Amino acid sequence: MGLMAVLYHNLGTEVSSVNKAFRLLRLGTRGSALARWQTEHVVGLLASAWPDLACEVIVVHTQGDRVLDAPLPSLGGKGAFTAELEAALRRGEIDLAVHSLKDLPVQLAPDLALAAIPARGEVGDVLVSRAGYTLETLPWTATVGTSSCRRAAQLRYYRADLRILDVRGNVDTRLRKALAEDGPYDALVLAHAGLARLGLAGFITQVLPLDVMLPAPGQGALGVQARAEPALLARLVRLDHPPTRQAVTAERAFLVGLGGGCAVPIAAHAVAEGDRLHVRGRVTALDGHRQIDVRLTGPANEAEALGRQLAVEALARGAADILRSSTP
Repeated sequence: MGLMAVLYHNLGTEVSSVNKAFRLLRLGTRGSALARWQTEHVVGLLASAWPDLACEVIVVHTQGDRVLDAPLPSLGGKGAFTAELEAALRRGEIDLAVHSLKDLPVQLAPDLALAAIPARGEVGDVLVSRAGYTLETLPWTATVGTSSCRRAAQLRYYRADLRILDVRGNVDTRLRKALAEDGPYDALVLAHAGLARLGLAGFITQVLPLDVMLPAPGQGALGVQARAEPALLARLVRLDHPPTRQAVTAERAFLVGLGGGCAVPIAAHAVAEGDRLHVRGRVTALDGHRQIDVRLTGPANEAEALGRQLAVEALARGAADILRSSTP
């Protein structure tokens, strides 16, 4: 049955040594339902590209999954979800690591490569409310849950009265908290892609407009990371979706140009249309008192330069002051 006969292991159990001809690839994944869905999606793409290939899926438990009672920046930011996977790559225990691209730090180690970025899913954020509220109909001083400073800042900019309460956990855990009758949240903000991928889109109360809630750089996209070995990287070229890579390259370059990470409220969204790339960036003060929006269109094959140019524009308009005041 080839690739679709996927074997699951926990890291630390005995795993097969990689076949040097790459007839077998071992994919590392976090243990959550969403992470497994994403990895199995990549398995399916590999099956279509290489029908004779076999895959083994290995679960790697990350610090971000183990420690749920601390803010993400205190755990080292987005690296809390990726460091163990990257270490497993380097030790040769896995050949590929599948990430939510928004969780992958923008500065990659030289011995590892972002080998493939498949076609993107839903890019934005949504509101989930057990009472059916939208962002506009939430009661005065309602409590909205999110662990993202980007989302919190934009919520405060749009509605300064809202109380923002931290919430951690996997998508299904946060959804249960959102729907709990005795819970403290009137609504939660979640990524559209995660709910859609898990078949939970029916719980969405409102898809938030991008004018209100611009996503994190890379949101909705997957990143397939591998050791920088030519033979291995050649296997993954067929999985890459150039328009998505161009878009997220510009978004992540905007983040790099501003010197930001997950602990600062930076948002970006880019769309490739033919040979043109439309890039939008946003920096919002944590208290919501100020927001800077910038836009730029240019050649799609200059995605990184466009993202950095947009960051220069944001800095010229005062983004550095916002970011200084927003750094923990």
